[in-house]
Parts: sequence; structure tokens; C-alpha cells
Amino acid sequence: MVQHVDHEGPDLIGRLAEQQGLTIRTLRPDLGDELPAPGDCPNCLALVLGGPMGVNDRNAAGMNWLQKELDWLTCWHQAEKPVIGICLGAQLLAVAAGGSVEPLHVGQPPHPLKEVGLGAIHWLMSPDAEPLLVNLGTSTTVLHWHGDRIRLPDNATLLGSSLHCAEQVFRIGRHALGTQCHLEVSTASLEQWIAQDKAYVVSAMGEEGPDQIKRIWQCVGNDLQAQGSRFFEAALRQLLPVATTTSPNE
Repeated sequence: MVQHVDHEGPDLIGRLAEQQGLTIRTLRPDLGDELPAPGDCPNCLALVLGGPMGVNDRNAAGMNWLQKELDWLTCWHQAEKPVIGICLGAQLLAVAAGGSVEPLHVGQPPHPLKEVGLGAIHWLMSPDAEPLLVNLGTSTTVLHWHGDRIRLPDNATLLGSSLHCAEQVFRIGRHALGTQCHLEVSTASLEQWIAQDKAYVVSAMGEEGPDQIKRIWQCVGNDLQAQGSRFFEAALRQLLPVATTTSPNE
């Protein structure tokens, strides 16, 4: 697991992994941890988490570790090793596969938007065609926490979109899954996110933003955690067998 800030952990994915008897190893490239070469990681699935930075910050002062992480993920992806990327992790995955990331703009003339809070994404494939979406209905409420838009590489399949940001959930081949939105968040972690990142929430939603998120979560949080667990259970079913096979590129 590649983590970038203390308060953004694996949450529901971590619980599911532990229930399946998987070992979780946490690496912090921002603190100097080295990321392993794909060939040194048999039977491994990489989980690349989010953070307040964006992939385009990799050229900023003091952010050379982020470029190194992107280089590592590019090699991991090219070796077709299984990976789940969330928020920043999804941005890194998309760029590693040949896509790009840009600030999110809406309207005409375009103006910047921070997509923050609880909102719907709609699914673009049927469960018959995409097992990841079984029992999720035609749409799902998720937590948004970003101000960028992913431009997917040509070989990506878009699975879910929101009203203002098309690229929310995608997969690449049978080994890679990215979510710009957050389906993994638990109630306890959401409280920490709001406390740690209150200024960002206020900048996107106004002074009432933190309380609004908490109020809505009290009504729907249990259902959202159940939906997120179903989604990532399906993701692990798809990706874990890939970890036990040898890629043709290795």
C-alpha cells in the first residue's frame, strides 16, 4: 500500500484485505520509503492512495519523490501487475498509462471547480458486462474531494461519471482500476479528513461545507460504506488472481 498522508488510509479496502488474510505493507514515498520493483513482488496487489497533492505537482520544489513514484507505477503498470489507484493514485495510474491530468473546469467560459462533498456518480456499463458493478444499481453516491480532471489513455475503459467530472471510475485491461472519487471511506476517517482538510472543504463549499458533509453522511453513511465494500469486494475478486499469474512482460 502506497500512502501519502497519515489520515488517508485504506479504510474499507484494508478491512476487506484483512478479512481475506492478506498482509498489508505500508510504504510512504513522501517520507523516503523505496518502492519495490515489479519483479520483486510476486503475489502482490498495489493500492495507491490519495493525498492533498496532485500528480502535476511532481515538478514542484521538494516533490521529486512524486516523480519517482510515477516512474515506479509506470513500470508496475507496464508489467501488468494488479493495482488500485484512488484519487491521487488514480491520477498517477492514468498518467503512467499515457493519460494526463488537468484542473477541473465547467461552464462556458470555463471556470475552475472543486468537486467536494457527497454526490452521485452514474455507471456507464451494465453489471452483465462489468462484474464490478453488480448490485450497485444505475448510480451510487460517493465522496468527492478533488479539483482536477483525469484525461484517460486510449486503452482505458470508463465505468462511472459524475455530473461535473466524467472520469470518476475506470479500468485499464484486467489488472488496473482507478477511482477519482472515494468509495473506500469509513465514518471515522471522514471525521479526520474534515478536521485535517477543513480549509479545502470551505474553499469549495463555503463555511457550511464541513457541517453539511457530516449531516448528509449521518443519513447515508452506512449505505455508502456497504456499497463501497461491495465494489471493492468485486475489485479484489478480479485483481487478486492477476497477482498470482506471471505477466508476459516480466
